[in-house]
This record gives sequence, structure tokens and C-alpha cells, in this order.
Amino acid sequence: MLVPILSLRRCLQSIALLAALLPPVCLAATPVYGYKVVAKYPHSTSSYTEGFFYLNGLFYEGTGLKGHSELMAIDPATGQILQHVTLPSQYFGEGIVDWGPNIYEWTWQSNIGFVYDRFSLRQVAEFHYTGEGWGMTRTDREIITSDGTSMLRFRNPKDFTETRHIVVKDGGRAIEQLNELEYIKGEIYANIWHSDRIARIDPRDGHVIAWIDLTGILPDDQKVDGEAVLNGIAYDAEKDRLFVTGKQWPAIFEIKLVPPPGK
Repeated sequence: MLVPILSLRRCLQSIALLAALLPPVCLAATPVYGYKVVAKYPHSTSSYTEGFFYLNGLFYEGTGLKGHSELMAIDPATGQILQHVTLPSQYFGEGIVDWGPNIYEWTWQSNIGFVYDRFSLRQVAEFHYTGEGWGMTRTDREIITSDGTSMLRFRNPKDFTETRHIVVKDGGRAIEQLNELEYIKGEIYANIWHSDRIARIDPRDGHVIAWIDLTGILPDDQKVDGEAVLNGIAYDAEKDRLFVTGKQWPAIFEIKLVPPPGK
């Protein structure tokens, strides 16, 4: 039996040598998209943007800060507020999302959210949850929420209960401080608090498909302070238009994505 054992050893040694000679496997870096500004729209520098979406020709915006939190319907062309409702002063408004004839808005640390009739902005219900409220968006079946961590939770719109969750990662690195959200063409777009990048996330497993680098879209000298950060993504599905803005920014930008070389 000596010969077969020696043959097996030689075979294993050959395999090991071949593996050593092969080049190492390199993981492809996550692609980073640039941007081109195609249009600008007015935005109030008093609006501390926490929630943002586009629907039927209007921008809907939810703002934060206690005593200054509002839900507004806005004419994109003029920036005129067509309808608005002010939250009680004890609440810090956060993300908003449309669901059927209603709009949901939740709050940062108060564990209470409000349901409004979308056409009158009259409050019609309240809901409760645990943890912090940050961003919201939706698919056709679920509401997706962020809470400032690397986790996104999928919720039943009827009672806001969690049905599943994903942890957002770029490679093996968890991406923390996920903020305002938008669901676009089967992907979740997420602002990262205090970052000029937007993550494009696979809703199935949470991996970052690509990044959008918006560095320089609003010069620093046009920001009121260090908290005037990028935070606000909206999408016009009918005309395939992507909008971004930030807290107390003077403008909303319509952008086109510029793919990296080779894409």
C-alpha cells in the first residue's frame, strides 16, 4: 500500500504548489457613481429635512427640530408651501412615506407616529413603535425604516410591526447611521448621516450595490452650519427623475448618475 500513499502525497503537494502560484483572488471594489446636476429647485433654508418624497407633481417634506417640525406639500417650481401641518412642539419630526390615500410620519425618540389624509393633511390616526425613528420609504407591500444603525426594518403598513430586517454592509463592513430613504427600481437608496454619499442597497440581503458620491453638490459656504448635511432623496417614477437635498439647504437638485469607468 506504500505506492498509493506516496502518489496521494505527491498529488496533494502538486495542488498546494499550484494554489501558491495562482494570483490571489481580489474582491471587486463597490462601484462609486458620480453625478450631473440637470436642474435646481428652490428649498427653504428653514426646513430641517428629515423626510422627502415626490408624488403627483409635488414634493412632500417632513422636517425636524422640536417646535419646528412640519409636514408640507410643496410646489417644486416655486417652492411655495401649498399645504402644511405642524407637529406639537414636544415632537421631533422624522421620515415620511405615502401609503394609499395617507401619509405616515414618525418621530425621533417619542415612539409615536402620525397618519394623515394625503389630500387634506388632516391627522386620522396614530401609531407606536420601539426604538428611534429616522427614515422611511416603501415597496408595494411593505414600509422600510431606518433607525440610525446599520439595520433596515421592513414593516406591515397596517400595524407598523416588523416583518423582517436586513443589516447593510459594504463587503464585510457594516454601514452605520442610515438615514433618509427612497425605494428606486428595486433598490433602497439611503443617506448616511454626516456623509456626502448615498448607498444603493439590495433589499434582499442588505449588501451595498453601489455608492453615489455627491461631494461638492452644495458648497460649504452655502450651508448654515455643520448639521446642514445631505439628507433627502426623492424619485419621480413617471419621468425617471432623481432629486436630492439636505437639511436647511437653499436648493433641491435634480441629478443624473454618472457611472464609473467601465460601467
